[in-house]
Order: sequence, then structure tokens, then C-alpha cells
Amino acid sequence: QVQLVESGGGLVQTGGSLRLSCAASGLTSSSYAMGWFRQAPGKEREFVAVISWSGSSAYTTDSVKGRFTISRGNAKNTVYLQMNSLKPEDTAVYYCAARGGDGVSVTPKNYAYWGQGTQVTVSS
Repeated sequence: QVQLVESGGGLVQTGGSLRLSCAASGLTSSSYAMGWFRQAPGKEREFVAVISWSGSSAYTTDSVKGRFTISRGNAKNTVYLQMNSLKPEDTAVYYCAARGGDGVSVTPKNYAYWGQGTQVTVSS
């Protein structure tokens, strides 16, 4: 059974930092890319960041460039999202996702596995 478990969300003031973690288990593919998406109330789920299995490719959406960094743990089954200089518009539920293979994608429908989400709230 595949499980993606996120942690690290919470309430932070504008300009603050949070580090999200996602631990994956039960994935049968020999390699998989992992991404972070977010969904604010009344909005569609949107891409935030993605990293390939090897870690050689990593991308972030323009609105978080220079503030958010995605990385993988040494064991490969953990992915992190370091979020600095947070803004109120970053408030959303953040989801971790995984897809088989090393290819990265910014499209939610290309991800087969999802975590339950963790709330990030940035107060002004």
C-alpha cells in the first residue's frame, strides 16, 4: 500500500519560514519523481515544485522562485520543501505527490500517488 505522509505545516507570520517533509512508503517503482502542489480555498490545485529521482532536475513555479527549495533525503524516499520569506498568498493546503520514473511533471493528473495534505497559513 502506497503512503505519502506530509508534515511540517502550521501558522507563521509574513516573512517566516517552514520546512515541509514528505515520507513515501510502499512505492514499487524503482524510481519516482516527487512533487509539491498546493490548493487554496476556491482555487484549483497548482504546481509548486518537483524533483527527479536522481535529484539532478528540480523545478519551482515562478511565484516561489528564490524563496522555496525542494530537495530529497539521502534515502530518496523523503522529499522536503524549504519555504522562506513566506507571504499570505502562500496560504494553502500543501500536497506531496509521486509518479513512477525519473521524469518530472508540473501537471497534477500525471501523479498517481498523493498525500493527505498539510495546512500552511501565513498571517499578515
